[in-house]
Amino acid sequence: MTFEKARLTSVKLGSDPKGEKIVYVNGRTVVIRDLSDPTKSVTYSQHTQTATVARISPSGYYCASADVAGNVRIWDIAGSDQVLKLAARPLGGRINDLSWDGESKRIIAVGDGRERFGAAFLADSGSSCGEIQGNSKVINAVSIRHQRPFRAATASDDGAIVFFHGVPFKNDKIIRTHSNFVQDVRFSHSGDHFASVGSDRKLFLYDGKTGETLSEIDAHNGSIMACSWSPDSKSLSTVSVDGTVKLWDIENKQATTIFTIGNDVASQQNGNIWASENAIVSLSLDGTLNVLDPRDDKSWRKIYASTPCQEGPTKAVTASTLLAKPEPTFFTGSFDGSVRAFDLPSGDAHTVEGQSGEGQITGMSADEDTGDVWASTWTDGRGLERLDKKGFSSNVRFEASLSAPKDVAAASGVVALADSQGVTVLKDGKTIKSTSAKDGFSAVAVKADLVAYGGSDKKVYLESLSSGDSATVFDDNRGEVISLTFSPDGKLLAAGDSSGRIVLIDVAEKKTLVSSRWTAHTGRVASLAFSPDGLRLVSGGLDESIYVHHVDQLLKKVAIKVSSDDATRTSS
Repeated sequence: MTFEKARLTSVKLGSDPKGEKIVYVNGRTVVIRDLSDPTKSVTYSQHTQTATVARISPSGYYCASADVAGNVRIWDIAGSDQVLKLAARPLGGRINDLSWDGESKRIIAVGDGRERFGAAFLADSGSSCGEIQGNSKVINAVSIRHQRPFRAATASDDGAIVFFHGVPFKNDKIIRTHSNFVQDVRFSHSGDHFASVGSDRKLFLYDGKTGETLSEIDAHNGSIMACSWSPDSKSLSTVSVDGTVKLWDIENKQATTIFTIGNDVASQQNGNIWASENAIVSLSLDGTLNVLDPRDDKSWRKIYASTPCQEGPTKAVTASTLLAKPEPTFFTGSFDGSVRAFDLPSGDAHTVEGQSGEGQITGMSADEDTGDVWASTWTDGRGLERLDKKGFSSNVRFEASLSAPKDVAAASGVVALADSQGVTVLKDGKTIKSTSAKDGFSAVAVKADLVAYGGSDKKVYLESLSSGDSATVFDDNRGEVISLTFSPDGKLLAAGDSSGRIVLIDVAEKKTLVSSRWTAHTGRVASLAFSPDGLRLVSGGLDESIYVHHVDQLLKKVAIKVSSDDATRTSS
């Protein structure tokens, strides 16, 4: 499940105890993001199945996250190592929500299990601490009262709310106030009340200790997908598919503020969290997080939790590049030939207009010296196209029957294209060098007076653009050369291949520094990049792993595993 959510699906957002950060899931990744500076974030990618919900403990030391297979992982967020505390499988199917008790010792997980819809267990051992029974259909939400005596409530598609006494948690009574799906249920921070919302467009308030129904409110013009209490427990926020976020005065049962996010489908609201006194976060259907201030209902900040559906790629991303100046802009090229530009760090995105044809973007490269971005494209004429944030400005054509572009590299006004025929190097729109090969080349890199290229013959070629000398050949790779990159100072060249091997070359000495040590990837090395100081090399592969290699300590590396049963980062 990506962060562009299905319609009429309640999404659970969380926050840390201080209200400074929010936590959400995107694919198999859990993201903890700073609200004051969204560029600061922590990710956890140890779920092997699509993640569904994540909650930070009241102590602030741990995060519990769950997935579609019924797995729950509890991991440390106080340190940087994200040490796994507990891995459990309380349900046999999708988990929709989690709730910690006020002591950070117990968790209730609910969802769509094969044998049951909920489970209560200890965070230290996974041992049962109650029975979550009473609902006859999938449970959408759960909340635990943080004060003793503990209470809990679940909200289900069967239209019922089950009220539990604990600990251990036992069914006390079934509350049938709603006439349709119950989407969310939340206890107030004080524990005096809890609230429920549902597809019947109603908001109900209850006594937090007894479960007695206190009031009923016709709250929205569409299904209400989520609710959240203010830190002082005097107000409540609700979000709806009608595109609005409403703030309610609990004592007067009146809406005090209404935020109208929009009237289109993409503006439907699926989740929210009242993180701090002046920060409410709601989630739009298109994946946008809206950061709302209760004091101002006219404007709000937007954080793109994932690519907004109107502005982000609609097809698979096949190439990308970063242009650092004059302001950082991240470009992505897609299978359908479209290009998007993302302003950093805001994440605001728009489509780059004016491409001359349709077809896959096979490579992208930013020339920091000229400010141009070059894309190799499978357009009708197949070739190169130059663009900036606003649009495509000019293109260079090659005969369709002779070449199939695979990669592009640009630096200091020089552009090199690798294709099925060989490598072509251009400057000021004119060809200054051309090298042919039977099967062509699949990777190319340019730095100052040098060009490097490689392909299916498992060799790397390095040559000067001005000397006329023949290319120096390196044959240390064991598979097709897929990626090439120069270090910022041009002293080093790295080559990654289809076997997972990375070769490091000393450019000046024309000798191989690393040939067999950097072989951690189990799949093709799809991308390479040096750090600005040239001391580290990061590689990304089709094995869903990222490795950071140290140039001055060749045996040292940091692994970031996207799919693993162990810790997020391991170093050796």
